[in-house]
Formats: sequence, C-alpha cells, structure tokens
Amino acid sequence: MEARAVISVRDLVVGFGDHLVLDHLCLDAYSGEILGVVGASGSGKSVLLRTIIGLLPKREGQIEVLGLNLDEADEAQRRALERRWGILFQQGALFSSLTVRQNVQFPMRENLDLSPRLLDEMALAKLEMVGLARRDADKFPAELSGGMTKRAALARALALDPEIVFLDEPTSGLDPIAAGEFDALIETLQKTLGLTVFMVTHDLESLYTVCDRVAALADGKVVAAGPIAAMLECEHPWVKTYFQGKRGALLAERRVSV
Repeated sequence: MEARAVISVRDLVVGFGDHLVLDHLCLDAYSGEILGVVGASGSGKSVLLRTIIGLLPKREGQIEVLGLNLDEADEAQRRALERRWGILFQQGALFSSLTVRQNVQFPMRENLDLSPRLLDEMALAKLEMVGLARRDADKFPAELSGGMTKRAALARALALDPEIVFLDEPTSGLDPIAAGEFDALIETLQKTLGLTVFMVTHDLESLYTVCDRVAALADGKVVAAGPIAAMLECEHPWVKTYFQGKRGALLAERRVSV
C-alpha cells in the first residue's frame, strides 16, 4: 500500500530581500512517519517549517497539508486545518505570565467550548502524557528546567489531539540524558497516537534513534531524502561530511556494534 503524503511541498521559493533561502524546494512527509529535516546553520530548516505553517510568506510554489492547498483555503478552512496540527517551537515559546496548566489550556480555550473542570482535567492529562507531574501544572515557565519546558510545550502542542506535530529543534539546549529521554518520548507518543512528526533537528542521535526518514537541505533544496542508510550512501559534500564525519562515523559504528 502506497504511503499517503500528508504534507506536500512543491517548488517552494522563500527569500528575504535579495537572499534566497529556499529555491524550488520539493518535499513530502508521509502519514504516520517521523521525518527529520536536517541541514547546516542557515540552510532554511526552520524557514521551511515556518513557511508550511503560515508564519512566513512564500514567493512561489505550492503547499498542501492534509489534502488542503493552502493557497486555495479560505479563513474557515485554514483555522480548521490549524486545529489539526500542533507546534513545538525551538525554545518552547511558553507564555511567561501563564502557568503551565494555563499554557496547555490556551489552545483549548481558543478553539473549544469546555467547562473549567473539563479544561483542568484535559490539561492535566496532557501533562501526564508527556511525563510531567500534577504538581508542575501550577508552576510558571521561569520555574521549569529546560527539559520540563520542552515537555510543557509539547503538552500544549498536543492539546487539540493533532494529526501532525511540528517540532523545531526539540532537543536543542538539553543535556544528552534529557535529549535521549525526549527522543524516547516523541517515539512513544508517535506510536501511541499515530502522529505524523515533522522534526527540524541538527541532532545526529535523534536522526538515528527516532526518525523513519531524513531530508537533508543544502543550496536551498532537498539534496537527499530517505532512511539513514540512504544518507550514509549520499555523495553530496555536506551530507557526506555530516553523516560520515568523525562524530557521525562513531555514532554509526556504535549502533552497528549494539
């Protein structure tokens, strides 16, 4: 059975002034997979994510998400679509003046008509789902560790039971143990909830551990896409350096020996 593309990007062009970041980029993300998007700093990974979700304008190209062409969607269709995805931004982007509970409830309040009691029950359920304790619900973002901030932001991304979750550098700033735990959490949630995960990352460990496929960006395009095995065989200079450099070779060797 052929995999269904839930995100389809064709000939996408995005730039700032005279600087072209994405140059006729094409990419698909398939239902139920964890897709890792990797590239050098400034290659356009986060620009791609933000353009797909509508935070940045495009100059050319077509984007379809869950079968909806975003150029043809009216405001009601767009809002309905946005309820079907969740987003974890790079630094969590929690509202500093709201508690963790209130942060998780924010999209619920915006989109659902629920009683205060049900809002509390649902928020606590989401927090427990990502490994946070009930006592953490009334803390403010400034009281959280880096790992707890990521988990709280993930709980908010899952607030409306989305089909797609966008993750922008989810393990950035975490120590290796916390990063590994977060990777395991993403993998568990993806399998349990049947999510499609679009993950921008520079973390080789994450790419090896949780990603079904990897898309490598360079020169404004996707220069390689496929499982890790395909990345290791790619002859593009940046991809080869990234995956077959000293750190990549050590990681590959360690995984083969396990």
